[in-house]
Amino acid sequence: MPTIQTQCCIVGGGPAGMMLGFLLARAGIAVVILEKHADFLRDFRGDTIHPSTLELMYELGILDDFLRRPHQEVRELGAQIGDEFVMLADFSHLPTRCKFLALMPQWDFLDFLTEHARRYPKFQLKMETEVVGSLEERGEIVGVRANTPDGELQVRAKLTVGADGRHSIVREKAGFQVDELAAPMDVLWFRVSRQSDDGEQTLGRIIKGKMLVMLNRGNYWQCGYLIRKGDFDAIKQSGLASFRNDIVSIAPFLRDRLTELKGWDDIKLLTVRVDRIRKWYRPGLLCIGDAAHAMSPVGGVGINLAIQDAVGAANILAAPLGRGTVSASDLQKVQRRRELPTRVIQAAQVFIQNRLILRVLSTNEQISLPWPIKVLRRWPFLRRIPARLVGIGFRAEHVKRWT
Repeated sequence: MPTIQTQCCIVGGGPAGMMLGFLLARAGIAVVILEKHADFLRDFRGDTIHPSTLELMYELGILDDFLRRPHQEVRELGAQIGDEFVMLADFSHLPTRCKFLALMPQWDFLDFLTEHARRYPKFQLKMETEVVGSLEERGEIVGVRANTPDGELQVRAKLTVGADGRHSIVREKAGFQVDELAAPMDVLWFRVSRQSDDGEQTLGRIIKGKMLVMLNRGNYWQCGYLIRKGDFDAIKQSGLASFRNDIVSIAPFLRDRLTELKGWDDIKLLTVRVDRIRKWYRPGLLCIGDAAHAMSPVGGVGINLAIQDAVGAANILAAPLGRGTVSASDLQKVQRRRELPTRVIQAAQVFIQNRLILRVLSTNEQISLPWPIKVLRRWPFLRRIPARLVGIGFRAEHVKRWT
């Protein structure tokens, strides 16, 4: 069987894997990323690039190039709740160079990171390479087995990193224990065209038991319609016309455009899942991003938390990888560094899911404004708090100069 020998093997070419590979190659570490697909064009990939991530790109010297790419900028977040519009977050006061969220399709963002990572000679990305098992010697993971269009392949490495998402084959084969957290809803994901008089605002809409999130993607709206978990089959049985009427009841101005949804193939189900593994590592192996902790779409923070994991891991592991002596203690430091931010964000997501989203989806009556939203409306300066939680998060990472 053909074998590749490298210092670090990363399974998964998503935000966490690509950023970690980029940083390690920049630090002079030989890294191989294995991505099972032929391209990055996946449904349900988050496309909100938060100020914390934009700050990292500034530190890497690639921010100006990023901002030249097509994107939209969101400086405030609001919600239409019944007949009232409420501003929820104001990013203009963040202590970052970019005081906005950047909306860019994740496949474009990953292509951007790949382009810059390939400038380093020790970076290698292998597409259409699906990991099917791990290599283990004397209780230590020493690499992986993968299928490629040319047959089977072994990649042997001092460190293997699972960054292959919430359905991670790496964490499954490693036998990590997973703690499932509450996720009472799923999301129906679709797009409709955007017209010039629609307005610019990226926002949520809540009305009588229904919730719709609309992301301004320039010439179209990327929409997420929240449903109670397990209700999708019943919605399909009610028919496409009934679904369109539900959307019109929330966003009447979309009425003439919902004929763009020709069938259920145009509406994708995103099964929401919130979980985390108890231990992120074992000798020779580390999980980061969704492979370590699947996030709710609430706040759109998943991609940015994954990238923070990658930066934290690179800062801690680049030196021992360079020496060829990555220990379980080094891997434990990564979990200790990144586990608390994960727990804080997941706790906030679960609170919002249970106290707001489930409450809305469980009634056909118009709910009154929750007290936190009333507070934000009465004292606008408090909008800086959710802006900081969403835009920067807890324990933001920074790129070490030597990486």
